[in-house]
Amino acid sequence: MTKSKQLQGQVALVTGSSRGAGRGIALVLGEAGATVYVTGRSTRAQSTQTDLTGTIEDTADEVTARGGAGIAVRCDHTVEADVQKLYEQIKQEQGTLDLVVNNAWGGYEDIEKDDFLAPFWKQPLKRWDSMFDAGLRAQMVSSRYAMSTFFLEQKRGLIINTGVYSGIGGDYPVNVFYDTVKRAVVNMTRAMSLNLKANQLDVTALALAPGWMRTEAVYKHYGLEPGDPDFMRIEELHATESVEYIGRAVVALASDPQVQLKAGLLHEVGSLAAEYGFTDIDGRQMPPFRV
Repeated sequence: MTKSKQLQGQVALVTGSSRGAGRGIALVLGEAGATVYVTGRSTRAQSTQTDLTGTIEDTADEVTARGGAGIAVRCDHTVEADVQKLYEQIKQEQGTLDLVVNNAWGGYEDIEKDDFLAPFWKQPLKRWDSMFDAGLRAQMVSSRYAMSTFFLEQKRGLIINTGVYSGIGGDYPVNVFYDTVKRAVVNMTRAMSLNLKANQLDVTALALAPGWMRTEAVYKHYGLEPGDPDFMRIEELHATESVEYIGRAVVALASDPQVQLKAGLLHEVGSLAAEYGFTDIDGRQMPPFRV
């Protein structure tokens, strides 16, 4: 469990939080008392994933219900003008920003249609484009606006880039496009941290790797309703973690007065759970995931 309201008064932005890890992160931040800007493209008026539940309004409402303040803002993170407008809105409404979790991601569109495990010469290039534009590039654009709009002036802030992984597939990539972009996130975060240190800025950038999460898509794949507590009846899902497990890692990092010691590095949720002493929502302390 998170400590009650330890992030009261703090303002956070979680990109790509209509569903999946972003939703889980936003909800746990809400439990900790934070004001959370929930962004993405899926709204109640129009969802980008018609076969999956989850909108930015749904997430924002639950953030508020859990004790925080959820604010939904539609933002296509591949469009720089949208990102600029988002940061300007936060500036106008809050005047400050403490935490940015760059979680927006693309690349799973048509995952059932085009074989995700196919060799690179059979992978559709649109998958490469969406992974880099809605993943890596979106994280950089958001980070740049976080710096110019808030962190340079404040001289403080925390940037967490999610969606990376450690150890999956060993030395052989499951998907060349996927492997390349995920490793690029780690390298980009390390380089960002070096820039911050060289300029003597008290801003921390780090990368965060979840394990195998029970997202809405995973539940659907196994014929389950989202949040079905009976997932353990399926042996393959025994090693999975909830989307709130990574949220508890984010809250632990944001609450750590010495988080700067973790700058530039890739941290796994399972390892942070052991270090900070938190568990998943079912009480298990899941170790780092390995394939």
